[in-house]
Formats: sequence, C-alpha cells, structure tokens
Amino acid sequence: MSNNNISNQQQPYSDFDLQYIAGEWVKGQDNSVNTDNNPFSGETLVEIQQATETQLDEAYKAAQKAQKQWAKTLPSERASLLYKVVEILDKRQDEIVDWLIKESGSTRIKAMVEFGSARAITIEAATFPNRVHGEIRPSNIPDKQNFAYREPIGVIAVISPWNFPLHLTQRSIAPALALGNAVVLKPASDTPITGGLLLAKIFEEAGLPKGLLNVVVGAGSEIGDAIVTHDIPSFVSFTGSTSVGKHIGELANGGDMIKSVALELGGNNPFVVLADADLDNAVKAAVFGKFLHQGQICIAINRIIVEDAVYDEFVQRFVEHVKTIKVGDPSDKDTAIGPIINQDQLESLKDKIAKANKQGAKTLLSGEIKGQLVPPHIFSEVTKDMDLFRNEIFGPLVGIVRAKDEDEALELANDTEYGLSSSVFTTDMEKGLRFARGIRAGMTHVNDITVNDESNAPFGGEKNSGIGRFNGEWVLEEMTRLHWVSYQHQPRDYAF
Repeated sequence: MSNNNISNQQQPYSDFDLQYIAGEWVKGQDNSVNTDNNPFSGETLVEIQQATETQLDEAYKAAQKAQKQWAKTLPSERASLLYKVVEILDKRQDEIVDWLIKESGSTRIKAMVEFGSARAITIEAATFPNRVHGEIRPSNIPDKQNFAYREPIGVIAVISPWNFPLHLTQRSIAPALALGNAVVLKPASDTPITGGLLLAKIFEEAGLPKGLLNVVVGAGSEIGDAIVTHDIPSFVSFTGSTSVGKHIGELANGGDMIKSVALELGGNNPFVVLADADLDNAVKAAVFGKFLHQGQICIAINRIIVEDAVYDEFVQRFVEHVKTIKVGDPSDKDTAIGPIINQDQLESLKDKIAKANKQGAKTLLSGEIKGQLVPPHIFSEVTKDMDLFRNEIFGPLVGIVRAKDEDEALELANDTEYGLSSSVFTTDMEKGLRFARGIRAGMTHVNDITVNDESNAPFGGEKNSGIGRFNGEWVLEEMTRLHWVSYQHQPRDYAF
C-alpha cells in the first residue's frame, strides 16, 4: 500500500485536552486551565486542564518502572521504533506542519524547516543504539582489566520551548529513548501540542511501551520547580531563556541529589560582514537569518556588524531587500514574517523599539504594529552601549553596527555575555576561518547564517548561552553515564 493511500485513510490526532501519563490519556487534576491560542487569529485551539504535582510524581514513577525493562531491549528494537516514528512523521507531515502554523505562529517556510530538522534528528537518533560503546583500558595492577561502560542515565526531565517546539523537543526525547532512557516532558505553555502532546501521539502510534514518555502540561507555579527537584530524574534537558536556565541549574544542584544538566539558553549572535564580502550573498543571508520565524530563534542574527568600507552600501541593500518581504498570515506560502507568539513578547518588543529611539539609534525602516504582527524594524548607527547591542531581541528588530576594521569587528562580536552562534562573511577562506576561530561561541559559520542546526554536528553554546551539546555523538555522551568496572583475574597481594 502506498503512503498516499495510508495518508488518505488515517484520522487526524485528537483529544489534545488530555495529559499523557503512564501510557494513558488522562485529564489534568489542577484547578487551572491552559488556554492554547492561535497567535495570528486569536482562535482558541484547545483548553487543557493542567496537571498537579501528584500527577507529575505518577509520571516519574511510571517512567522509572518502564525504563528498567527498556534499557534491556536489543539495540535493533530501539532503532526500529525510531525508524517507525520517521515513517509516521512522513505520513502525517501535512497535519504536523498545520499544527506548527496555527499553534506557534510559524510561517509555512519555517514550519517546513522545523519539520525537516525534527525528522533528521530522529533518523540520527535511530543510529545511537548501535553507536554507543565502551572501552577497555590497561591497568598497572597485575592481572586486572579495566572496562568503561556507557549505560543509560535512567529518567530524563525535558523542558522545551515554544519557538521551535517540535524540533527542540524531539532533539532531546529521541536520543534519550534511543539510548535506553525514559522521559518526563514539560512543554512550553504556548505550545503544549507541537511541543509535546503531538509527539506523544506519534510515539504511541509507533508502539513505544507505556510509561517511557510522559507529557505533563502544567503551570510553572505548580510543577515548574518540581520537575527538576523530583528525586527520580538524574538529568535535566532545558532549552529556553538564560534567566530560567540559571534557576534550573541552581535547582538541579541545590537539593539532596546533584543532577546533570544540558542548558541551551539565550544568544546575542553577531553577523559580521568584512570589507571583502560578497554583498549580494551577505544581504540575502542577513535578511533570512534575521527574520525567519520573526526572529524568535535563539540562534537568529541579533547584531549585524559591518566593516566601515562597505557599511553604507550594505545598509542600503539590506533595507531595500527587507522592504520586499511579506508580513501577514503565516499560512500563506509567501509570508515571511508571521505573528509574535504572545502579548508579553509583543510588549517586550515595543519596549525595545522605544529604547532604540531614546538611545539615539537611527530608524531606517519601521511600520505599524497590527495585533501581534510586528513589521521589520531596522536601526543603523547602533553602538555597543545600546540595548539593541547588549541584549537578545527575539523579534523582527535589528541593529546594524559600524566597525572601523576587521580587528574592531572581532572585538565587537565578542563583546557580549553570550556565546551561542555567530557568522562572518568574507571571500578569503583563510581569513574567514581565522576570524571564526577568534569568536568566543559554541558555533560559527563562515559565509552562512547563524541559524544552523545539523543532526550530526555539535549544537550548543558557552558563557551565558549554556552548557552541554546536542546532536551526534555529543548528545550520546550527554545522555549516558560512564561506568568504570574492573576485573581482577588473579588474587592481589594487599599490604595488610
């Protein structure tokens, strides 16, 4: 039977008003309700009775019980399940993309990018069961062998964000499950479906044993700290703001048990254009890397730094190109900029626009804010003392900074407390690689945008952009524990 025939017969997923705990779809028991709205139309998509701390405890106990047997399954069984998930993703692509558009405000372009990323990390994770391995090391004690085993961690807590909800959730739960762990997931309140419940439906359809994946939708005041401090999880994967990440780091190491963490946090990502850059290429990249998903991406371009010799020409071309992109309904295939996710984010952007004007940045392009649609705002002559330079924007605003030469461009790029992604444009490969290695960040791309995430490359930052790495063998190491086991073949002589 062809995939098209299967697609025509399948029923869309439903019952997203329920929690997924211990392999069952159950109603939340808290008195509060999560009202999940379409950020463009304002339509209510679903109302979810939220979970209590007692239900969170049930999820953790179910995960702990299920994980013990899951860790014993053959690598081929875990890999097979993940390949089945890929089949379901493909079969339900239109349904998934539609949810991304209407729940997270993704444009169709961005939703397809996100779907592709989630699919790619699932395929990568399917290889992990057969890639995890230990080592045999020599010993200076006669007749002894040292073994280093990679074992599952156990139960992993995952707290995922709203901006790339499908992918940034799947990049944690797919590797976790592939490596023999169980997961308790708390998705962002703005995207409980694409950030959790939809994936639970997919894994359930694929045949994942009950209890291995739990999705608990709850208020931060009720379960926000408890998901970290609970005594069952030994690893916490969080993607979100630096302020919340710091709090999670403190919680993970402030209780009775120290927990490992992977924190992918905020960014203040520089996009550097040197004097010898191909300006046509640099302008197109800057527009896409800044305004994809309204700039609501941790690795989006945050500051554009241009060497003085080409500053005026770059700025002129950049503004003209931005004028051609469409702001509007994210479901329209030619829309480049859709809605801001919620009212709090919108107010934050209004405040940043006001600060930019007050601090003396030159407005080159602006427009009327309609509902949660914010048109591009471009500011030139931005200096390093301004808010636009110092802080993460997370919206369709950008400041362009003038650098007198290459040395100052590098100095400006590094003048931040963050260190997530970065990029530099130059036609000189040797110069580009040298400049890239001079940037203090987890990721730097030469002649490409800051928005890059490949399933086999190490994704993560440093400084206040977080710790730990996702993807490839790097997440394989994050989500396993190293166990030294030695074997003494013949009795030793002891001193007493």
